[in-house]
Amino acid sequence: MNAAALAAFGGPEALAFGERPDPVAPPGWAVVELRAAALNWHDVLVRRGQYDVALPRVPGADGAGVRRDTDEAVVILPSLHWGEDDRFPSPAFEILGDHTDGTYAELVAVPEVNLMALPSGWSWEEAAALPLAGLTAYRALFTRGGLRAGETVLVLGAGSGVSTMAIALAALAGARVLVTSSSRAKIEAARELGADGGALYTRDGWPEEIRALTPGGRGVDLVIDSAGTWPQALAALAGGGRLVNFGATATPDATVELRRFYFGQHTILGTTMGSPRDFAGLLALLAEHPTWRPLVHATYPLDRAADAHAALERREHIGKLVLSV
Repeated sequence: MNAAALAAFGGPEALAFGERPDPVAPPGWAVVELRAAALNWHDVLVRRGQYDVALPRVPGADGAGVRRDTDEAVVILPSLHWGEDDRFPSPAFEILGDHTDGTYAELVAVPEVNLMALPSGWSWEEAAALPLAGLTAYRALFTRGGLRAGETVLVLGAGSGVSTMAIALAALAGARVLVTSSSRAKIEAARELGADGGALYTRDGWPEEIRALTPGGRGVDLVIDSAGTWPQALAALAGGGRLVNFGATATPDATVELRRFYFGQHTILGTTMGSPRDFAGLLALLAEHPTWRPLVHATYPLDRAADAHAALERREHIGKLVLSV
């Protein structure tokens, strides 16, 4: 098969397109002939060597294609070996493309339990764009965040794959959505996805701007945070509000004003990826809204995976970048 693989860690140019051995499916696994794969920031971290990943490795968590054994059209759940406890993953948990070759390839082998039917009417590119970002957003919003219709949620950093998914899913569930971004253009794009408004996080005092957009200035009920900016996020929360964090793109550390935290009766929750039950919940929500589709910003051929990674690092896109296979 052909694949975009890593023989060494480095910049986008480290992704070399060429021949790799075909995967072999052990018992309980299946080989998928991929039609599309999507990029995630996690793939960039793998490529840079920030995880303990053995080389050579085919990266890529997201994909959609056809099962070789059954000819079924499937979408791949990249959350491997989660286990039966929905509170947190098992010690064997991994993301496809880390220790197991991933989806930047013509073929991939995955456990059969990680293969779900392609949503009706979806293109390969749309289906590939869904799993990691959609699952992460769904678990953050609903499984961990407990979001309910009528509540107000703040999504930090509009523009990324997870944030665009979170905006859309929250709006589909009947919540009011606010966002932060580094540009007015991305805030306007978030409006098209279902957001009501937002504030520039590049400006001092943005939590107060967000609070001013809520009834009576009370603040938001839930913050979805991939940046790690807890002091500002907590300042935007209403009393009894929840902060759900799944990333540290702005800082690996956070300092919290404890008195404000406990007097506000706030809750801080961690999350990452999700279980097969979370993914089933995501697909059930989307089945209730059959016209909705993930936002695909651009599609690249598989042999231009390096170019796609360079575009991902520029952070100019809104939505997902996808590889056609």
